[in-house]
Amino acid sequence: MKSVLYTPNAPAPIGPYSQGIKAQGTLLFLSGQIALTPDGTIAEGDVQDQTRQVITNISTLLTEANCTADNVVKTTVFLKNMGDFAAMNTVYERYFGESKPARSTVEVSRLPKDVLVEIEVIAVCD
Repeated sequence: MKSVLYTPNAPAPIGPYSQGIKAQGTLLFLSGQIALTPDGTIAEGDVQDQTRQVITNISTLLTEANCTADNVVKTTVFLKNMGDFAAMNTVYERYFGESKPARSTVEVSRLPKDVLVEIEVIAVCD
């Protein structure tokens, strides 16, 4: 069993995918979030500014699914430039605090809309 997660308070998908899927009643899989605002514009600025927008999108989707950062068990971070790791990590750490989910971080040659960072999330929610 699965249900599609959708909220107009986060950016709409820019392709054939859902904002998120809730499966088996407790597993939440969020599609990779990039630095788009809910109106579809790209957040301007450096990797920290873009990471803040990505985290805002993730937080909005988690809230829509009645979850919080504490429910996140795994993230995957995609960076356009691994040289931005420390700057991205500063914003990431503020959001996840003590919950510290498992994480993979990889450098990629290009991301949608030429953004600097994308983060996908898996959470276990009640």
